[in-house]
Amino acid sequence: MTASQHSASSSGRSELALMEGFEVPTHEQWQQQVEKVLRKSGLLAEGTPTPAAPETLLAATTHDGITVQPLYTAGHDSPEAGYPGSAPFVRGSRPDGRVTEGWDIRQRHTDPDATVTNREILADLSGGAASVWLRLGPSGVAVNDLADALHGVHLDMAGVVLEAGERFGEAAETLLKLAAENGVQPSSLRGNLGADPISVHARTGQAPDNAPAIDLARRCAESYTGVHAITVDGLPYHDAGGSDTEELGCTMAAGVTYLRLLTAPAPAGAGLDIDTAAGLLEFRYAATVDQFLTIAKLRAARRMWERVLRACGASEHARAQAQHAVTSSAMLTQRDPWVNMLRTTIAAFAAGAGGAQAVTVQPFDAAIGLPDGFSRRMARNTQSLLLEESHLAQVIDPAGGSYYVEQLTDDLARTGWEWFQRIEAAGGMSAALDSGLVADKLAATWSQRQESIADRSDPITGVSEFPDLDETPLRREPAPESGDEPTARTALPRHRYAEDYERLRDAADRHLADSGRRPRVFLATLGSLAAYNARASFARNLFAAGGIETPEAGVTESTRDLVDAFTEAETSLVCLCSSDKVYAERAEAAAETLKQAGASVVLLAGAPQDPPPAGVDGFVHKGGNALEILADIHHRWGSANGAKQ
Repeated sequence: MTASQHSASSSGRSELALMEGFEVPTHEQWQQQVEKVLRKSGLLAEGTPTPAAPETLLAATTHDGITVQPLYTAGHDSPEAGYPGSAPFVRGSRPDGRVTEGWDIRQRHTDPDATVTNREILADLSGGAASVWLRLGPSGVAVNDLADALHGVHLDMAGVVLEAGERFGEAAETLLKLAAENGVQPSSLRGNLGADPISVHARTGQAPDNAPAIDLARRCAESYTGVHAITVDGLPYHDAGGSDTEELGCTMAAGVTYLRLLTAPAPAGAGLDIDTAAGLLEFRYAATVDQFLTIAKLRAARRMWERVLRACGASEHARAQAQHAVTSSAMLTQRDPWVNMLRTTIAAFAAGAGGAQAVTVQPFDAAIGLPDGFSRRMARNTQSLLLEESHLAQVIDPAGGSYYVEQLTDDLARTGWEWFQRIEAAGGMSAALDSGLVADKLAATWSQRQESIADRSDPITGVSEFPDLDETPLRREPAPESGDEPTARTALPRHRYAEDYERLRDAADRHLADSGRRPRVFLATLGSLAAYNARASFARNLFAAGGIETPEAGVTESTRDLVDAFTEAETSLVCLCSSDKVYAERAEAAAETLKQAGASVVLLAGAPQDPPPAGVDGFVHKGGNALEILADIHHRWGSANGAKQ
């Protein structure tokens, strides 16, 4: 109690009641306000009876089929979240939160040049990173060059996480040998050896030998007690276009597969007890720009894993899940890459708020090529600011208690558990990968996601929304190929959400380089600026998403002016832009005149009409398939060969 509060209390004055004099609002009053907004926006037509729950018209559905309501209250029941550091670990894996330590800032390194990688590693560690995540093999530093890449790194102070694909055994042996040569005590080594044969299976379609993973797990249990031997990686399923619950279900199934392998008697297994086996696993999840889904996914993952280990008979302390969150590769864009800094900041915030023990922020130019020093520093400082300036880690489970987050956590856990059960019923993760069950499920979700991206209900800022045709492309050294050679139909692909739009942009740029001009659509603006500006801006934004120029007529005084502007634009593709009132008066005449002047296609910016005005061949409107329209324009311009979907 402050001195002023004590004085007010001792003088007998009552506390300030902020709601005094105001009527307590009811849920019914809120619904009435929702109805007014719906009618004003046109989502609820005049004369339509009022629904019993008008707010349901504002509900959204995730790619998992989970309904997200516009309002959550105490009436939404969800399971008890428990306490931080206690089962079911929804609120975190440590009882004291991260008030003193924060999370582990883990920087990823992919440059195949060991000298460059070493310089970047030392810069990251001196700049605030606590551990390094190093890609080895054909897609990164050569395994034999690991010592050069880690030269000057104190292996007993900084954790090292390896990612070597099917060469995980060789890479781990090299690291352990290097630690021994540097006099590092086995118990002092930190990090993750990166054994993950299931991810190799998922990426390539071919299951590698499990023997090296078993051997590494046994050695870590005996001597390297501060090291995780195995990564349970959710990124292959996320990168293939999968949803959050599919990522959760796949990681649960992979984790159970590893538990069976580690607890099975030798020589087929490592012969470890369940507590020890569980402690050798570290789970990796994607963090996206949808902060609430990311927070809820990390919380749901801990709840699901606790349930698995409880069924296996593990002690409570062993049922806490070790989590590493990585900002999504799928959400990164090559176009307007500066926006990626906003995306990764939101994702990093969500990862921290969700309780991940280690977080990796990918540089904003990672989708273009090898990151430069500036982008690496920005990625590192994003986390430092969240920790040191925003003090995010000084609050235990900051999202806990939110009715929305608690309900979303429960929804993700339940839906993810159903998918996990399907995989187990199919014979486990390896069998589900071999049969194509996983690949087909993720492909269906990716197809659904593509539809949302195509109609821009899932907008991508800087790409499908607010693209800049005049941006100066960033140039980076090419990154090495992933090294995952698909050997079967069931191998999981890698997708980025912006890839279809960016293919069209690339095709438009090539057409510009070859012919001196971009594909273009003439905007036939009818009437006054006030009449046509809104729809012209909408059309201009949509066409630019495909790299298409949009010369326009502006305010024209006569039909002759409109035709002259069309002729000067040097295109046969036209989009009429104006208000509904002007369309009723002039659309058909304008379409007929422009076709007589040489227009081959006339589109209209606005809601589809049945039948369409005479001379109008199609519509450009909110909710329409933008990619289909853009691809058709490229085809008509002859640039389609470079823009195949």
